[in-house]
Amino acid sequence: MDLLNSTIGQIKPLYEEKVKEAMSRLDNLAKPIGSLGRLEDIAARMAGITGKVHNDIKKKNVIVMCADNGVVDEGVSACPQNITAILTDNATRNIMGISILSNFAKSDVTVVDIGVKADFKNPNIINRKIAYGTKNMMKGPAMSRDEAIKAIEVGIEIVDNLVDKGYDLLGTGELGIGNTATSAAVLSVLSGIDSDIVVGKGAGLTQEQYENKKKVVKKSIEINKPNKDDVIDVISKVGGFDIAGLCGCFLAAAKNRIPIVIDGFISSAAALCAYKLNPLSREYMFPSHLSAEPGATIMMKELGLEPMLNLKMRLGEGSGCPLAFNIIEAALEIINKMGTFEDAMINNDFLVDIR
Repeated sequence: MDLLNSTIGQIKPLYEEKVKEAMSRLDNLAKPIGSLGRLEDIAARMAGITGKVHNDIKKKNVIVMCADNGVVDEGVSACPQNITAILTDNATRNIMGISILSNFAKSDVTVVDIGVKADFKNPNIINRKIAYGTKNMMKGPAMSRDEAIKAIEVGIEIVDNLVDKGYDLLGTGELGIGNTATSAAVLSVLSGIDSDIVVGKGAGLTQEQYENKKKVVKKSIEINKPNKDDVIDVISKVGGFDIAGLCGCFLAAAKNRIPIVIDGFISSAAALCAYKLNPLSREYMFPSHLSAEPGATIMMKELGLEPMLNLKMRLGEGSGCPLAFNIIEAALEIINKMGTFEDAMINNDFLVDIR
């Protein structure tokens, strides 16, 4: 708890004077004011994060938190639970979506077992297992309060270590069968919106399975009665280890003044938890894409953020982050290398009189 409280307390606002300085430079580039839209907003916010108008990204990394969820016992997923372990192992083998897209964006991937219901001999998986999956939230709290705090602190430690290694742009991903159910539950409680509205079909449920999933999420909230004003209580009762770990990632990125990208629905739930713990953490978050889950738009509204892309993606894994990395780096290229009006002025000696 000391690490969590310390991290929350160290998060500071953006350097607003650097945001203004960056916007002034952007307004003086050889283009109509504001004509590069959100690229300009990104470049200015990056200045506020780092305290420098000119920034270069040196090392990128997508953190993939992997965990199982006991609520799978209630039939909320079309996939068997052992798929989590298979995908976790494969995430280190350069064959999955996150691997291919990260390679394309020249980004590394950090795979963390924070609660998978399996043991791994894979040296490329970081073992920070809290337990072999959460408990079934339909029968009681998904985890203890201490476990929730421990999982959040795992995320903080992972980010702190990556920052020490020189990473200066991070992304967030997850692997865990059943985690759209837990994410919907977390969103429903924190937003006060009926769970039926935010629960989606996830990975290909039939209509009958979908109706069951909505009932399970609603019943889990009714049974556990999580306190919406206590984020840790919400995570512990209806969340997952992956959500908790990613929540810690967002908090630690803000503490370290490092930009961090949100992937889809699950990492958005984690981002919302971090925002509720310290609203300043939102200033360091960049949503990558609008997930196809029905609660995704509500999640963004709760965060007060707007995704960069809408590609109808719903893969998870952090797959939206490498795409956003490219956009962020493009924004930095603009502010760093584009000429000003003064640079672009043509000497009168070279003008041809066509009158």
